[in-house]
Amino acid sequence: MKMAPRHRQQLPPLPMVSAKLGDRLASEVFLEEGRELLPQLQEFRRDMHQNPEIGLHLPRTQKQVLKALEGLPLEIHRGHDLSSVVAVLRGGKRGERPVSVLLRADMDALPLREQTGSPFASTNNNMHACGHDLHTAGLIGAAKMLCRHREELMGDVTFMFQPGEEGPGGAQPMIEEGVLDAAGRRPIAAYGLHVGPQDRGTFHHIPGPMMASSSNLWITVYGKGGHGSRPHDAVDPVAALAEIQMALQVALTRRFDANEPIVITVTNLRAGDGAVNIIPDKAELGATVRVLRDEHIEAVRQMIIEVSSSVAASHRCTAKVDFEVLYSATKTSPREDQFAASLWSGMFGAENVVPMQTPMMASEDFGAVLAQVPGTFMWLGTANPETPEHMREWNHSPLARFDDSVLGDQAAALAAVAFERLAAEDAHPSPATKAMRAPVQGTGSDSQPPSSAAQ
Repeated sequence: MKMAPRHRQQLPPLPMVSAKLGDRLASEVFLEEGRELLPQLQEFRRDMHQNPEIGLHLPRTQKQVLKALEGLPLEIHRGHDLSSVVAVLRGGKRGERPVSVLLRADMDALPLREQTGSPFASTNNNMHACGHDLHTAGLIGAAKMLCRHREELMGDVTFMFQPGEEGPGGAQPMIEEGVLDAAGRRPIAAYGLHVGPQDRGTFHHIPGPMMASSSNLWITVYGKGGHGSRPHDAVDPVAALAEIQMALQVALTRRFDANEPIVITVTNLRAGDGAVNIIPDKAELGATVRVLRDEHIEAVRQMIIEVSSSVAASHRCTAKVDFEVLYSATKTSPREDQFAASLWSGMFGAENVVPMQTPMMASEDFGAVLAQVPGTFMWLGTANPETPEHMREWNHSPLARFDDSVLGDQAAALAAVAFERLAAEDAHPSPATKAMRAPVQGTGSDSQPPSSAAQ
């Protein structure tokens, strides 16, 4: 008997309330103010671009961010074990039991020597080749605009300035240090933007899995060395490793649905010390593994172990597999994705908010936040539309250039989505928000807010 397919219950779309500042749409105000801030944001971005820092410890970058936020009505928290900055804005119309949203930017660069020839090129051997300097400047702009309109804000906003996205990962340490609870309660939504080589001023989005998980793979095959003229007296790990490399690609197509993207890309092969007439006693393979659905990661790992062990054994060798999961997949909330896309379509034109046809197999540790808070993450194009796509340098290239004329719109988009989302939750509270705001039963009166919120 053919069973009817079962579908998960779909939640209704989030309402758009067209929040206003005075007699104008808030989104229009932010768009205008963002463009007024553009020269200021470009100056910040270009200074940051010239002085890139890598990893979890970015002392100069942190200092510059704090300087840019100085004088704003923000509660500032610095990271303990990393150079993060968390800033909380308390809205003037937040009420006794406020909700909050989170906006995030990463701040770290790559260990890459810049080759752009830009007048504000890096002055050291690192490079902002992934656009995190724009992300940081854009979030500073959003903070400035939201602070300007603090009295009309119907909740709180957490600004998350994160180091270490390029490695070893800064989102999870910030979560462990309390970024998701910085406003007092878990955010109802989280948003971020990532610049790339798409057409300048276009936003690109997809609901659900958007970017893949990332894992590092090392396979070491052990054999017995010998002379190249007498391979029968040796146990050749090179031949075994070569077969393992090809067998993994075949196994992927037989173990997993072809519609579920999984990538194993071998990027390192090492064996021997240079002598071409000596069979080494071990050979090593390094690879990156990308999986779009986290639930498949363990099955992929087990497959790699099985294939490596069995192929190695057929060559009388043994194999050791080291598999390290770096980042989980980045999954957007369909409702939050639709909400941001609808808002930004109204601000920038529907033709400039483009649904992605497929997810990307690159990885991004904002997924750690989106695993706990519903939200979305979109690409923002910075490339000249007249430049053919095949001639555009992608992120992580030493020739990558990002047109920072988008910064005003980038800041406006983030400010507007935070403002509108809080207004929507105030006008149409979710069941969770209603429950949180309900009077406590049995006390004879409403419960009092914490003393810190009442002060």
